[in-house]
Amino acid sequence: MLTTDVHFLSRHVIVLPAFVEQPTLFGGLEPRRRCCYSLTGAMQFSGRRRKINANPQTELYGHALQFYGQPPLENISLSEFETFAVDRLKLLKTIENLGVSYVKLSEQYSKKLEAEFKTLSFPYRPEADDRKTQTGPSELEKRRKDHISHFILRLAYCQTEDLRRWFIQQEVDLFRYRFNNLPPKQKLEFLHRNNLQYDTINVEEKKSLLDKLVNSSYAVSGITVEDQDFYKVPFQDALDLVRTRKVYLKAGYVYIPHQDIVTIVLNDFRTRLSKALALTARSLPAVHSDERLQPLLNHLGHAYVGQDYSIQKNVGKISLEQIDSLSGKSFPLCMRQLHQSLRENHHLRHGGRMQYGLFLKGIGLSLEQALQFWRSEFIRGKVDADKFDKAYAYSIRHMFGKEGKRTDYTPYSCMKVILSNAPSQGDHHGCPFRHNDPELLKQKLQLYKVSPSGISQILELVKGMHYQLACQKYFELTHNIEDASFSLNHPNQYFIESQKVLGGGKDIKREMDTSQRSQENGVTKGFVSARETPANASQDLAEMTEDLDSFFQDA
Repeated sequence: MLTTDVHFLSRHVIVLPAFVEQPTLFGGLEPRRRCCYSLTGAMQFSGRRRKINANPQTELYGHALQFYGQPPLENISLSEFETFAVDRLKLLKTIENLGVSYVKLSEQYSKKLEAEFKTLSFPYRPEADDRKTQTGPSELEKRRKDHISHFILRLAYCQTEDLRRWFIQQEVDLFRYRFNNLPPKQKLEFLHRNNLQYDTINVEEKKSLLDKLVNSSYAVSGITVEDQDFYKVPFQDALDLVRTRKVYLKAGYVYIPHQDIVTIVLNDFRTRLSKALALTARSLPAVHSDERLQPLLNHLGHAYVGQDYSIQKNVGKISLEQIDSLSGKSFPLCMRQLHQSLRENHHLRHGGRMQYGLFLKGIGLSLEQALQFWRSEFIRGKVDADKFDKAYAYSIRHMFGKEGKRTDYTPYSCMKVILSNAPSQGDHHGCPFRHNDPELLKQKLQLYKVSPSGISQILELVKGMHYQLACQKYFELTHNIEDASFSLNHPNQYFIESQKVLGGGKDIKREMDTSQRSQENGVTKGFVSARETPANASQDLAEMTEDLDSFFQDA
């Protein structure tokens, strides 16, 4: 039976659940061992950071790659917790975008991914080097960051099936890239360290099986057989290769060329990670009982790591008369869909008003313009002016931070639109690429004059669950450009990039360029609630959301 022991050592230290006689929160912690996170650092380290060598887990980082079987057991500061999580999320987002834009492991793919590794200080060199360079952390410190950040995101991305599926796919692609960069000797060492006892066959055996290896292995000739290693693996560990007849099978063993051993390792990694996420998901109630961890982890699952569009530098630059025209030229499909529904029905339900209202605020509509826009449209339907003022005007002022808690609410990012508040019957909000039936989406794209070949490309991306990339492809097709020079993460980003391409909105372009914040600011803002007093942090966050939602409910 699974038991947990959750308590606080002080206001500054979080003790995660200790599990008895069961796999752990992270999927591999030994019984009765705990993982602690210090929120100040000073209490634990007397104002100084511990040397990495003092960590008993240093032996984990002796190899460039790991299966993440053992969770971190050290104390880390909340600042480090946030930084590690956000940086790994950026890395996984980059992997997702590159995986669709380029052939995986191609020269362009590898070059761009290596640059991201360097920028975010993740390990990309197979050699261990504990010397601190002048330009950044040592290789061992990077490996520590890789280890801890994986487990933080494992907590955040185990919560739903969609999150788990996305996380596993990106982590597998990341693992593939790093494994393929290992020298042959280190690949063999990695297999042995992880109890994957796949030994290479000797020269004599290779010669005796030469013809069979050449005939059964893909892209292998007599010359390449002599130049590369072959692994002798139990056939049940290589069912995918056996099924596709890519390997030689004899006496219950398959002979796998060096180039294909990654398939076996990836299958093992995927299986282990999938099981670990399932175990972690079972333990979430215990983690969520900690009021300081819950806001952090919930935010990470929907985290947006791009520019902050809550700062209105372009207030009043968009006129109400322009909105119809802009919706056809520069609105992403989700907002174009909402605008069209509003014009046709003279009403939007709660989710639609939230999503579209904050988007319009982000592109520059002032409070006065927003009140005029919504009032003029609603009174054309079943809502008279008096009812609008009583039931809806306050909610719009509240959204602009003029009522209630006076909070400056941020336009929804793509991740939030895709993963939260799925539309039901009668709703028009959400992401069309995620929530619309493929046939309905196809009809909509045809209506908007997207070419048949373009529609096929978009639907293929949707089928692969690459919804943001499908939207980016829609951008490229509707703006007649070959390759967008940005990674799409936000509806307001779509609008600004569209205005740049079309040559309009020069003021918008200038203002947004000068006011653009670093990527960390957008995410750190989401973590603010976790820094507040433990008793009030999650309560304030919940009350804030409920407060705004209640004002937007249908009358």
